[in-house]
Amino acid sequence: MSGPAGPSIHASAVLVGSHALLIRGPAGSGKSRLSFALLGASRSAQIAFSRLVADDRTLLEVAHGRLLARPMPNLAGLLEIRGLGIRRLPYEPVAVVSHVVDLAAADAARLPEDHKTAVCGIMLPRIAVSSTADPLMLVLAALLTATAD
Repeated sequence: MSGPAGPSIHASAVLVGSHALLIRGPAGSGKSRLSFALLGASRSAQIAFSRLVADDRTLLEVAHGRLLARPMPNLAGLLEIRGLGIRRLPYEPVAVVSHVVDLAAADAARLPEDHKTAVCGIMLPRIAVSSTADPLMLVLAALLTATAD
């Protein structure tokens, strides 16, 4: 499916600091839940800033060697919170993607060897989260710590 910015994928995106996380995963894997948790992490000062870019469907575009994420126009500023329904939130109209988070990833490993994935031809760091792991903890650890190698 293509939109004004390019392909649309089943994913959410959240701006954290100056770059966005593209959150992918099967239906019910917690994309919206992780998005809302990241918004809460900035309110509790675990991270400096976060803002919703897109929930459920994200438009992707490659520009100047960077992957850009945008909300679908009819879903801009909307986030589903299970048990409450669709909620309206402030949102960013576009953000540069810096990381991919794959929820319920079958290839998630305790000590992963390959930390990158290609999206629309752009190589990005990847955080593979198993269905039993806490995705917020892994994302915060990836953003706030340096690798030991």
